[in-house]
Amino acid sequence: RLKVFLCGKEPEIRAELAKYQYNSDAIEIVHCSEVIETAEPPVKAVRNKKDSSMVKAMNLVKEGTCDALVTAGSSGAFLVGGQIIVGRIRGIDRPCLGTVVPTVSGVAFLLDCGANVDAKPLNLVQFAQMGSIYSENFLGVKSPRVGILNIGAEEEKGNALVKETFPLLKELTNINFIGSCEARDVCLD
Repeated sequence: RLKVFLCGKEPEIRAELAKYQYNSDAIEIVHCSEVIETAEPPVKAVRNKKDSSMVKAMNLVKEGTCDALVTAGSSGAFLVGGQIIVGRIRGIDRPCLGTVVPTVSGVAFLLDCGANVDAKPLNLVQFAQMGSIYSENFLGVKSPRVGILNIGAEEEKGNALVKETFPLLKELTNINFIGSCEARDVCLD
């Protein structure tokens, strides 16, 4: 049975919920008096705003009350808080952001879309593996195809990061690596 915990300013949440019919047993409101603003330094915000909706929601995940967290807040604070409060998955060196992109025939899952300025080949390999697992288990894609965004489809093209990562992805047996793809092709498949 699904239960949703809404973290935020309780009066505002109640005012919005009053507009809808819903099963009140399926929703619990967790009042939070603080808000992490997008422009705030993420580490400082997560450490200093313990009564923010993001920090409280992450603590609900950490303690096992909630299984997942969805936020429309500061992506920087979300990534920092995820590492500081919830913790990383064992064997994963760095988190990444992912988004579902509509395509002609369904959806594609685009990873590392804003979280990492200086990713290393190992990070991209881990992102490819996580993306493949997510696509199969949550998007229902059997044997999802994994590509690396590049300036061309040819293996020899790309910057140093792509050229170092390509052979590592090619060696993996636990993903369906299809090689390089161009950004314009993502929505066509």
